[in-house]
Amino acid sequence: MEIASAFQVTPSDDEERPGAFAVFPYDRDLVRRFREAFTRARWRADEQMWFVPGTTAVQRLNTWMAQELETLDRHADAKGRDAFVFEPLESPYLTVADDLKVRTPYSRTIVEALRAIPWAHWDPEERIWRVPFRSYEELKARWPEIEEAARRNEPAERKRRREEQKVQASEETVQIQAERRRRRYPVPGDDLPPLGFPVATTQWGIVVFEDIESEPIDEPIAADLYAFVRDDPSRYVWARWRMPTVQEIYRTRPVAGDEDPEARSSRGWWWASREELQGRARKLREVERAQRSRQLPRRTSAEV
Repeated sequence: MEIASAFQVTPSDDEERPGAFAVFPYDRDLVRRFREAFTRARWRADEQMWFVPGTTAVQRLNTWMAQELETLDRHADAKGRDAFVFEPLESPYLTVADDLKVRTPYSRTIVEALRAIPWAHWDPEERIWRVPFRSYEELKARWPEIEEAARRNEPAERKRRREEQKVQASEETVQIQAERRRRRYPVPGDDLPPLGFPVATTQWGIVVFEDIESEPIDEPIAADLYAFVRDDPSRYVWARWRMPTVQEIYRTRPVAGDEDPEARSSRGWWWASREELQGRARKLREVERAQRSRQLPRRTSAEV
């Protein structure tokens, strides 16, 4: 908790006995200095506050507390500077001056960590975070998180991650395209899909299965594509599929209710809903229109 927030002054609402209530952290020397400054002050055990009588009590208490806070701040800064000298933080993101200056690449993690440190603030002119020495222990506790986030957000590191993601995405795309060309799909041997009817699948959407093999799958398969096969690959067999026609979609009756999500995740196929069938029909119509638009110029040129 910040020291300033622990010092509070509240005016008394008793018109017959004007005054103010004071609250501050308990410290033997602080209480002694308070009693010396306010000889008429009395401790109110019920309210757990000090009461200072007088019409100017609020102003006098605010003045005293401001002086004490300034003294406490100087003491806390000196203590924090000693702690830094005894156990310094060494980092390219930290420089030492009258306070501690933190300069890092932008990161939401860093911003949230520094905002949680008492008295830390953003300097818009130097474009750095400034942390007084009184908050050194808080900064040191959060520094591993701050430094890790800073290194992760260095331009070179971000570029490297983008390149890796591109390579990974490219490899995944090649893998998906290769598997799609095989026109095969793992289905549970004890819960086979119907042949010749449009059904929904986890990976390829609405398809029509034309043939199902009888032997269990005995080869490594793309676990990322078929996550539902990971637990028990020997339970599944390969099924050959093709895309349905628009007319097949129109003739298919949608399932009446939602199927159990657990059944979908373990089986990999299910009877399609109205929304799924409508979505597949819409894409098939778009493909047909695109094919007609590509063929039209060629026919016109031949006729000419």
